[in-house]
This record gives sequence, structure tokens and C-alpha cells, in this order.
Amino acid sequence: MSLPPGFLDELRTRLSLTQVVGRKVMWDQRKSNQAKGDMWAPCPFHQEKTASFHVDDRKGFYYCFGCHAKGDAISFVKETENVSFIEAVEILAGEAGMKMPARDPKAQEKADRRTQLVEVMEMAVNHFRLMLKTGAGAEARDYLTRRGLDEAALDRWEIGFAPDTWQGLWDHLKGKNVEDDLILGAGLAKPSQKGGKPYDTFRGRIMFPIRDARGKAIAFGGRAMDPNDNAKYLNSPETELFDKGRNLYNHGPAREAAGKGQPLIVAEGYMDVIALSEAGFNATVAPLGTAITEDQLRLLWRIAPEPIIALDGDTAGLRAAMRVIDLALPMLEAGQSLRFSIMPEGKDPDDLLKESGASAMQALIDGAIPMVDLLWRRETEGKVFDSPERKAALDKDLRTAIARIQDPSIRNHYGQAIKDKRWELFRARPSGQGGKRPWQPGGKRGWQATPPVLASTKGSVLASADERAQDALREAVILAILIRRPDMLDQVESRMERLDMVGPDHDTLLRCVLTTAHHGAEALEERLLSSVGGDVLDRLFSLSHVRITPAIRMSDDDEIVLACLTEELTKLEAKRGVAREIRDAEADMDALPDEGVTWRLGQAAEARNKALRSQTEDKTTYEVADNGSLMDREERDALDALLAQIDPTKGKSH
Repeated sequence: MSLPPGFLDELRTRLSLTQVVGRKVMWDQRKSNQAKGDMWAPCPFHQEKTASFHVDDRKGFYYCFGCHAKGDAISFVKETENVSFIEAVEILAGEAGMKMPARDPKAQEKADRRTQLVEVMEMAVNHFRLMLKTGAGAEARDYLTRRGLDEAALDRWEIGFAPDTWQGLWDHLKGKNVEDDLILGAGLAKPSQKGGKPYDTFRGRIMFPIRDARGKAIAFGGRAMDPNDNAKYLNSPETELFDKGRNLYNHGPAREAAGKGQPLIVAEGYMDVIALSEAGFNATVAPLGTAITEDQLRLLWRIAPEPIIALDGDTAGLRAAMRVIDLALPMLEAGQSLRFSIMPEGKDPDDLLKESGASAMQALIDGAIPMVDLLWRRETEGKVFDSPERKAALDKDLRTAIARIQDPSIRNHYGQAIKDKRWELFRARPSGQGGKRPWQPGGKRGWQATPPVLASTKGSVLASADERAQDALREAVILAILIRRPDMLDQVESRMERLDMVGPDHDTLLRCVLTTAHHGAEALEERLLSSVGGDVLDRLFSLSHVRITPAIRMSDDDEIVLACLTEELTKLEAKRGVAREIRDAEADMDALPDEGVTWRLGQAAEARNKALRSQTEDKTTYEVADNGSLMDREERDALDALLAQIDPTKGKSH
């Protein structure tokens, strides 16, 4: 419907966005300033513990610094209530005491019909529930009891029964003066092909009501009592109320539970959802008799950023998981993905809960694997890669899959993850052996084996504690720059994510920077203080190697800060790249001729020397002491302290 000019502006003026949002969030009283309408809270659109969701009440807009959700009061109601634009306006107009403009007759007629169809569906829900309690429903009650559902559970899920009669529901609804068109329009009956009166869609089935996100009955799922029935499960046909590819079973209750912190689980069928929910996994949904669709994926991501697909451990379940991968790859976004929890072979969640209890299910949920791991498993399991051609075919298949990812950052991370797995696949050797071993797809060694550290590597200069301490100092500079200037993380984020830290507390500092820097300096400082404490930060910034860095002394100069940051990263990456080259060369001792290994090690040594020359010749980043050393006594003491933490057997670095 069209709205008159100025109606939405008046609606926004009358509403307080803080009040609208406040129904769904818990405000952070420390960060919020109610007098100024400046409010902060954990984001309702993705799971988090920090308050990164900001509401500016005066401007009437919200923004999440984590998932980047943004909008006004209307968009907030649309997203959180899963309603249309007009429905959101109606909800807010009611709160603001504004009368909605009159609809055009056709739109009003359509809305009235939907309301009538919902009323007919509710009549059917009540009828089926009553039938379950009669003599005709005795067998169905026995079956449900064997499945572990008591009377209270049957009431909670509104489970009913459709007797095996041709016009049982039809006659009941006609007795309540419901028009033929509404019964047929709701998908509860079908017209006879022989000229007789319509017959019931569901006969001889246990009935599961399907409700939309707002709790309205829109369809049914029916399980056949006859084991010989060709359709074990039958859903309502698509109607004005029901589109099976755009709805989820248990959508509303699952969304509420996920909002309270429970992981969102996607099961295969109605009984799995009921069994999981009754066991305490309340944020569980299921697609409706079909493979997961794009629209259902979007619904899932509205509820939680990383739903867990819990599929049966049979061939069909695994095939379904692989189809979901192909569907999801082009739709991936930062912070928006899937994890997979594959049930033991031949079991579904209901079986597992009955045999092993909720703790076993929780263990599977906690151990859910990322999508990239399942993609790798699909392309490698059961295959042998004993020739260059087979390896090339694997590379081609993986490149094709990864190319479907639209987000360039995610595509790069997938490429790196696949590269690491490929290295493990083709380089790993059994411990203590020099020869190559066959890889066993799906086996423990095939997934987890890593190359052994060779004796020559242990004794090399690059692996020495002194070198690690030098690396730790360079890491300290990089971290200090990003803590002082968190806005610079955007320039180097992907490179920082690939860094392996050696310095004490540096891993924790890096994790804080990567997860919180985008929220601003204040949020980062708060996170750092709570994670590592003020003493660690004081030690970091007291290092003279850090203090003399131009990026710290002139932290307001964007050009100098970025130049120092990228230079330090480049040197650290170059040095560690050389170390990797040496490890690769040593790992290939049995595969390459001696001259090949010698050449690779020579190239690595030359690259290392260039890196060291660059370090000692550069006199712009660090002030050179009078004696020509890059470090003064204080700096040497700092190096010794780092060295002692990395390798306690070392007393002094010189």
C-alpha cells in the first residue's frame, strides 16, 4: 500500500528508537548516556558479549560495529520480528497512537482473506488435537509415547491426529460454517476429480502444526501411521499463507532462544526439532520437507551468524550437507557462515539423545566443524593422489569451489586454509621416518599429521631463541602501533591474521586487536585491560625499541604510522618466509636431488641475508646508537628479558 507524504516522518518523530530497541536488548549502562540518547548494547542481530550496537536516539538510527547492521525503527522491527515493511509500520503506528491510512479495497480484501485463512488453520489445529485424544488416536498416542513424548510435550507442540477418513476435517469445518473456498485455500482439502465433495488432504497421520515467525498457523506436516504409505511425511501444499522454501519449523521459539545465547541448530525433521528442544536445545529449527533453500539460509543468518547444521549420519545426510555447502559459498560474508555437526553413522539427533543423553549431543555441537573442513573432506575423502594429474584435478576442483565465494577477504582466507591442508596432505610423513607414507582420507593421521621438526632445523640460526627474541621485539612494535592507532588495522588486517606470535602475551594482544580494534580505541583499551591487564601494556610501551619508533612518537601522522607498520610487517613476513622455505627444502630431502635442495637452501640464505642487510642499513625507523648498534643497553636488557621468557636456558643474548 502507498502511504501519504509525511506519514513516515511523523511516525519516526513520535517514536523513541531507544524504546523500540530496548525491548530486544539490555543496555550497557557504563557506555550509554541516556540523557544524550547515546545508547550501547550487545547486538541483537549476532551473538556477542561486548556492547558494539549503537543507537543514536536523536538522529533515529542504529549501527552495529560488529556485523554492520544499520537502520531506523522500521528496519529494526522488520528484522527482529521478520515482518514486511507495512507490517512493521503498522506495529509502530499502533505504539505511537497513529491511525494507519485506509488501504485500497483490493489490498484490504487480500489482508482480510489471509486473516480468515489463519483462523481456519487454527480451527484445524484444535480439531486435530482433539482427535488425538479420542479412541481413533490411540495408536498415534502409543507411537508418540514410544518416542518419549508425554502429554505435556504433546500440548507444548500442539501435536494432533488426522483420522483415516475422507471428509473428517471437511465436515467439521463445514459444521462451523466455513466457506469451501477458505478450506481449499488453506490447503486442508482437495477437490474431488470424480465430481464429489472435496476430501481431506491429511488422513491417517500424526499432525504437526507449522507456525510462522510471529506464531500464526500457516501449514501442517503429517507423519503417516501406515508404514507402507509412499509418503512418510507430507506437508501442506503451497498456499497464500505457506511457502515451504521461505519458512522454518519452530522459527519463532528458536529465534527467541538464540537471542538468549543458545546455538542455532538446524535439524532434518519435526521429531528431531522436538527431541532437541525437549532436551534443552531450544534454538532448533528444520526445513520443511525439502533441502535448505537460499531464503531459508537468509532466515537462519537473521537468527544467528553461524548456524550449526546437524544432519543424520547416513549417506543422505552427508549428501544434504554437501548441497548446503554449494548453496552457501556464494552467500558467505564476514562473520556469516555455517558449521556442521555430523551425527554418528546411522543415527539422527533423536536416536543419539535417547541412547547417550544431552551431554553427547552437546559434545557434537561443541565439536561442529567449519565449512571449509567439510569442503576439503568432500573433495579428498576416498581418493588417492599418487600422480601429478590427480593432484592437479584436486587443485582445479578446489579452485572452482572457492571461486564461487563473492567476498574477496573470505575467498583469500579459504584459499589459505586449503593451501595449509594441501601442504599437510602432500608433505606429512610418519613420525621418525624419512620416507613418504600413503595418505588415508578421513583417517586420524590424514587429517592431523604435521611435518616433524628435523634435527638440522632445530640447530639452525633461524630457529634459535635469539632470533625469536628479535622477532618478539618486532612484534611488539607492530602491536604497539595498532593499539595506539587501531584505525590502521583495516590496512593490514588480513596480514595480521596470518601472523604467528612468539612473544609473551603477544597472541592475546593480537587477538584483542583483531576482534576489537574496529570498535574504536576506547573499546580496544577496555578489552586489553580486561584480557591482559595494565602491567602487560606498560611493559610493551616501555620498551625503548617501541618508544623510539616514529609511529609511536608521531602517532598523529597517518603517513608515518602506515609506513612504519607496513615496513615492520614486511620484514617479519620476509624473515619467516625464509624459515618456511628452509623447512620445505629440508622436508623434500628425500624427494629432490641433492643439487635441488642445495639450490633451495642457497636461495633461502640469500633472501635471509637481504632481509638482515635491510634491517641493519635502515636508519629511518630506528635511531642508531653511537657504537653503531641498533640497540642501546636498555634495549639489550629488554631483549634479554624477552629471551628469558622464550628460552629460560639463555642467560644473556650476548
